[in-house]
Amino acid sequence: MPFAPIVLFCYNRVDHLRETIKYLSNNPLARKSVLYVFSDGPKMNTPTAKEDAERVQKVRSYLPTIEGFADVRIKEAETNQGLANSVIRGVTAVIEQHGRVIVMEDDIICTTDFLDFQNAALDFYEHHPLVFSISGYLYPFSIPPAYSEEVLLLPRASSLGWSTWKNRWELADWSVADYAHFIQDSKARQAFSASGSDLIPMFAKQQKGLISSWAIRWSYTHFKQKRYCLYPIRSKVEHIGYDAGTNFGRFSRFQNTALHEGKIRLTADVQVDPEVVQNLKRHFKPSWLRQMINRYKYGI
Repeated sequence: MPFAPIVLFCYNRVDHLRETIKYLSNNPLARKSVLYVFSDGPKMNTPTAKEDAERVQKVRSYLPTIEGFADVRIKEAETNQGLANSVIRGVTAVIEQHGRVIVMEDDIICTTDFLDFQNAALDFYEHHPLVFSISGYLYPFSIPPAYSEEVLLLPRASSLGWSTWKNRWELADWSVADYAHFIQDSKARQAFSASGSDLIPMFAKQQKGLISSWAIRWSYTHFKQKRYCLYPIRSKVEHIGYDAGTNFGRFSRFQNTALHEGKIRLTADVQVDPEVVQNLKRHFKPSWLRQMINRYKYGI
């Protein structure tokens, strides 16, 4: 099949974007891949609106200079859409045309074989009954020494350098019409929390309008479909946007992980390992203080 198009979302950090493009274009497959860049518009009617508009303009002045890809297609929003809306709309538009996508944001760097891994996995797992999406990143949690595979399945989706197929993406209900029923079902809540007890508070904040996250809704889609995100045991992407990212705070659990070059062995019979999932849940356990804030400030 043709190589999957790359969909890149950017906003107002041109220096981060340059780094992302530099690393991405160092992939040999970049010259065979179409790059779609979705540039979000400036925020209006805020104390920093003028500064924001200037920073967005710097990004847009840089975009036409991007080279190293089969084609670069730039989509500029007139007004600020926000990351969640940008991702949902952008991925939907591209995946409708191409059937599969590799998704990046403007504060992620990658190895020179990141595109090789993603394209190989998209081909290899397209009809796998358990694989719903593919991540290039692995959370920095403990993997049991006895685990022998080079890929693993987690019920939690990834937002850092990931890919999926049209027939998976179109199953997402971004309005989450069944949320009221879900949140009253204690067994469902417990099952969804299997890969992190931070998921329910995040989901509740999303539905209350306190945050805007496409990623928590994408994880919920994996849960509803009883399918998983496939991860490499060594990260091929690294997040560099902790200074001013949209959804990454100073104490984010998405800590930096070192980039790892080298082929990842794909195995058709990859299964969910309960110990791996339990270790992931421990990694994402909110602190006592965060639990108290969620309970008393947000009623979660």
